[in-house]
Amino acid sequence: MRTNFVTVPRRAFCTHAAISGTSHIARLARLGQIENARRVFDQMLHKPIASWNAVIAGYFQNSRPHEARQLFDRMPERNTVSWNGLVSGYVKNGMIDEARKAFDVMPERNVVSWTAMVRGYVQERMISAAELLFWQMPEKNVVSWTVMLGGLIQDGRIDESRRLFDMMPVKDVVARTNMIGGYCQEGRLDKAREIFDKMPHRNVVCWTAMITGYAQNNRVDIARKLFEVMPEKNEVSWTAMLMGYTQCGQIEEASEIFNAMPVKSVVACNAMILGFGQCGEVVKARQVFDLTREKDGGTWSAMVKVYERKGFELEALDLFATMQREGVRPSFPSLISILSVCASLACLDQGRQVHAQLIRSHFDFDVFITMYIKCGNLVRAKLVFDRFGVKDVVMWNSIITAWFRRRGFESISRDGSSMAPPDEVTFVGVLSACSYTGKVNEGLEIFESMKSKYLVEPQTEHYACTVDLLGRAGRLNEAMNLIRGMPVEADAVVWGALLGACRTYMNLDLAEVAAKKLLELEPENAGPYILLSNIYASKGKWNDVADLRRKMRSRSVSKSPGCSWIEVEKHVHMFTGGNCRSHPEHVGILRMLEKLGVLLRQAGYSPDGSVVLHDIDEEEKVHSLSYHSEKLAVAFGLLKIPEGMPIRVMKNLRVCGDCHSAIKLIAKVTGREIILRDANRFHHFKDGFCSCRDYW
Repeated sequence: MRTNFVTVPRRAFCTHAAISGTSHIARLARLGQIENARRVFDQMLHKPIASWNAVIAGYFQNSRPHEARQLFDRMPERNTVSWNGLVSGYVKNGMIDEARKAFDVMPERNVVSWTAMVRGYVQERMISAAELLFWQMPEKNVVSWTVMLGGLIQDGRIDESRRLFDMMPVKDVVARTNMIGGYCQEGRLDKAREIFDKMPHRNVVCWTAMITGYAQNNRVDIARKLFEVMPEKNEVSWTAMLMGYTQCGQIEEASEIFNAMPVKSVVACNAMILGFGQCGEVVKARQVFDLTREKDGGTWSAMVKVYERKGFELEALDLFATMQREGVRPSFPSLISILSVCASLACLDQGRQVHAQLIRSHFDFDVFITMYIKCGNLVRAKLVFDRFGVKDVVMWNSIITAWFRRRGFESISRDGSSMAPPDEVTFVGVLSACSYTGKVNEGLEIFESMKSKYLVEPQTEHYACTVDLLGRAGRLNEAMNLIRGMPVEADAVVWGALLGACRTYMNLDLAEVAAKKLLELEPENAGPYILLSNIYASKGKWNDVADLRRKMRSRSVSKSPGCSWIEVEKHVHMFTGGNCRSHPEHVGILRMLEKLGVLLRQAGYSPDGSVVLHDIDEEEKVHSLSYHSEKLAVAFGLLKIPEGMPIRVMKNLRVCGDCHSAIKLIAKVTGREIILRDANRFHHFKDGFCSCRDYW
C-alpha cells in the first residue's frame, strides 16, 4: 500500500500561524487582556502588518494610547489601515489634537480616515471643525454623511440637519432614525412621524425612537398605540414605554407595562422605583427595589432619593448604611440626597462624613453650606462659604439668611462689596431674618427698597415675610392693612403669618378672619384649626374648642403629633410627647428628667401652664409639660453625649414657651450648650441665654 505525501511550503505554515496569531491577539485585546496579547505578539516569528495593527488597536481599546503610539513608531512598515487605526484610536480616547496631527501627516488617506476625523470632532462637540473637514472630503460614503448628520442634530441645528439629510445620496435606517430622534428632541413630532411613515424598512431601533419621542413629549397615548403594533419589541422598547408613563405620572399604566415585561431590566426597575416614589407609593417603590436582582448604583440612589423626598429620613439613613456595608460605591446623587437628609435631621456627624466623601471625589458644592446651616454649625458653614472663590447668588442667599438670623446685619455687611446682585430669594431670606430678629424698621426699609432700588418686584412670599415681620412685633393692624393693599390675592402663607401673630397676641377678631380665609384656601390643612383652637383655649372658650375639633373630625383633618429627635453615635432617636416608654433607655431618661426637675426648681423655674391648651387641672398641666418631646430628647442627650460637645435636637413644630424657658435653665445648670432647631428657627442655648433673645 502506497501513501501519498503532499508537500506544503514552509511559507504557507508561517502565513497560517501569523493569521491565527493575529486573530488571537485581537480576541485577547477585546477581552481586556492586553498584556497577554502583547506576549503572543512578541513570540511570533513572523509579524505581518495586521498583527502590529491588532496590538496597537488593543492598546487603544484598553485606554493606553501612549503604548499604542510607541509600538506604531516601531513598525517596520505601515499601511493605510495602520494610520486609520492610529487616528481612530486617538479619537476613541478623546485626544483630538493628536488625531489631527496623525491625520495631517498620513501619506495616503481614504474615506475611512476622513470619516474617523469628522467623527472625532463631532464627539468633542467641535461641530464647525467637523463641517469644514466634511465638505473637504474628496469622497463620502453613507457613514460619513450619517456622522455629520448626527453632529448637526447634536448641536440643535435641526433645520440644517434636514437640508443635509435631503442631500444624502443614500439614506440608510441609521440616518432616518437620527432625524426622527432630532425632530422629537425639538418637539416636532409631525416631521418625525413623516420620516418614520416613509421609511422603506424599519427596525426595532427606529420604532423605539418614535415611541420615545411621543412619550417624552407627553403623548403617551399615541406612543402606546404605536407600541402595541410594533412587529418586535426589545428591552429598550419596553423601557421607553414604561418611562413615558412614569414621567407623566401615570403609575397604574406604568405598572401594567412593568408587570408585562418579559425581562425587567435594571433601568426599568429604577424607573419604577422613582415613578412610585413621585406618586407617594413608597412601600411599592421599596418592593420593586427588593425584587431587583441586579442592583446598580442607580437603583440604590433612586430608593434613597424616594425616601429623602417623601420624608422617610430615617429609612434613607438605614438604606445608605446598608449600601455602604454591601460595598456599593455611592453615586453623586445618592450622596446629595443623604446630605439633604442629614440637614433635615440635623445629623452633623454623618453630614461631615458625606461632605468628606464628596471632597475626596473632587466635588464641593453650596449644598454643604446648607447642610451645616441646618445642623446649626454656622462657623463651619461660613468656612465652606469662604473657600469658594467665585460665589453665586445661591451661596450668598444661603449664608445671608442663616447669618442674619444668628448674628444680625453688621456681620455680613462687611462682605457686601463682593456680593452677587440680590434676587427674589435673597429678599425672602433677609426679610425672614429681620422678622426673626425683631428688626422691624430695617425690614420695612428693605421691603420698600426692593422695587425702587433693586428693581425686584415684590411677590406674594415677600408680602408674607413682611406680614410676619409686623405680626411678630404686635403691629397686627398694620399687617392687615398691608394684606388689604396687596396687588395680588393673598395666599395661605400670608394669612398663616397673620394667624400665627394673632395666636401670639391673642387677637381673636383678626384670628377668625385669617382662619376663615385659610380654611377656604386649604380646607385639608390642620394648622388654622389648631391655631384658632389654641386662641379659644387661652381665653377659656372650651365650647368653641370642642366645636372646632368636631369640625376637624367630620372633615378628616388630623394634626401632626409633636416629635423631636437627636442623633447619637450615628443613630437617630425619635421622641413623641407624653412618654418615652417605647425607648430602650426610658428608665435612664425618666431619672434624668427627675434630676433636672430638682435642679430647675432650685434655679427658680416655674412651669407655664398657659401653654397646655386642654381643659385639665394645674397638676395635670405640670405633668404634661414635663414630657414634651424636646425635653425628652434633651434628657437623652445629657445621658449620652459627652461633656464639651453640643447637644443638637430637632423638633417638627414650634417650641413652646415653657420648653424654651426650661431649656435655657437646663443649659445654665448643666453647663452644656444645647442647639434646638424647631419649625421656625435655631435656638442656641448657653449659660441661661438663647440666641433668639426670647423673640421667636
